[in-house]
Amino acid sequence: MVALRRTKIVATLGPASNTPEVLEAMIKGGVDVVRLNFSHGDVNGHIELANTVKKLAKQHDKQVGILADLQGPKIRIARFKDEKVMLKEGQQFILDAELNSNDGNAHQVGIDYKQLVKDVHPNDTLLLDDGRIVLIVESVEGQRILCKVTIGGVLSNNKGINRQGGGLSAAALTDKDKADIKVAVKMKADYIAVSFPRSAEDINYARQLINDAGGKAGIIAKIERAEAIDVIDEIINASDAVMVARGDLGVEIGDAALPPIQKKIILRARQLNRAVITATQMMESMIENAIPTRAEVFDIANAVLDGTDAVMLSGETAVGKYPIAVIEAVDRICLQAEQQREIRRSSHRIDSQFDLIDEAIAMGAMYLANHLDVKAIAALTQSGSTPLWMSRISSGIPIFALTPTEETGRKVTLYRGVYPVHFQPLLIDDDVLNERAIDILQANGVVSEGDIVILTKGDFEVKGGTDMLKLIRVGKMTKFKVD
Repeated sequence: MVALRRTKIVATLGPASNTPEVLEAMIKGGVDVVRLNFSHGDVNGHIELANTVKKLAKQHDKQVGILADLQGPKIRIARFKDEKVMLKEGQQFILDAELNSNDGNAHQVGIDYKQLVKDVHPNDTLLLDDGRIVLIVESVEGQRILCKVTIGGVLSNNKGINRQGGGLSAAALTDKDKADIKVAVKMKADYIAVSFPRSAEDINYARQLINDAGGKAGIIAKIERAEAIDVIDEIINASDAVMVARGDLGVEIGDAALPPIQKKIILRARQLNRAVITATQMMESMIENAIPTRAEVFDIANAVLDGTDAVMLSGETAVGKYPIAVIEAVDRICLQAEQQREIRRSSHRIDSQFDLIDEAIAMGAMYLANHLDVKAIAALTQSGSTPLWMSRISSGIPIFALTPTEETGRKVTLYRGVYPVHFQPLLIDDDVLNERAIDILQANGVVSEGDIVILTKGDFEVKGGTDMLKLIRVGKMTKFKVD
């Protein structure tokens, strides 16, 4: 039987991975979703890359999801006359909202986010450049924030600013983001990621903008603000997926608090039937080196053991020297971690009552799969909801989402243990349809003569129409009676 990796790989595209040759190698290497970072590049470049990915994926008979990641508010310092300065512990350093953007020096620098002067107060801790530089606010005088350097070092242009504990008032969606949503809809992105949401209202507003633009993209909430943790369930429920964006989140809540929060977000996302991505510095050393550190191997493996749907690569594939090697390394690590028995069993919703027939079918299928020698699940689906529900249950059993729509096929590329297959359920006899579905599984090398397969299906003309479950013995096409 073919070993199928259950955990999905999201790879960011950039200068190191924007040619057809490298993109093709990434697709062949196992990338499931590509991320277009709207903080960089231009509109035409993003659209061209998305089209190239779709074209290459089709040539290799694969589905690859497209994730458009919005920039969000730019809470950054401006620039220095000499590009960078050295800050010494104990010195005064001023953030000046009125200073010319290019006139920074060792004593002061401008800021892009002018509202910062109203958001901070004496004794607040400001963290610059992902926490590498730490400032304590001593006073606010007009448009100038007077600070004392407590941890110094080299500070260069356009580095980010975080307030320890969160609380900055910048809106999640900027004017640029609103324009970029229209671009993402135009390119038919499968997911749009919202940066720095503080509440479910931010996600709902983004969904309204997507709908107004005529789009159907799922929304990924990037959890990177401290205050988002306090309303995490509301944000998860409002989203289609969440991302544990460990860079800014770790700066705001502190590194030591990050591991348990990551585990909590992954757990709650799965419990609330949403997909979840673990991101930031997963294989950071492979930007420069051909092999990962042992710590990075453990980081990927632990995210898999926690139940993440996907792990995301950022600079590793966008600007790194080894974009193909890093994908191959993540693939190996995930496959090995997925062999652990403890992540192949689940008590998720074992005592729950279900409100929807298709949800009940999905849960029933997984209960059977985990208590019977089932080799694979074939879920005929229009919307992708049934395989999503199935994928929330931990198991080692592959779930094939057989769907007639490319959009649904690309959307399920993010779901753990779900594999999209284009399948057109024509007006044919029920037994012939079943046989064609089983033939697909055999062609993929996941089942053979005598294996048991679970098949779910329903009315393809009705959303949420899954209402049938069958147990089929490969080669016999005999239904098992389920009491």
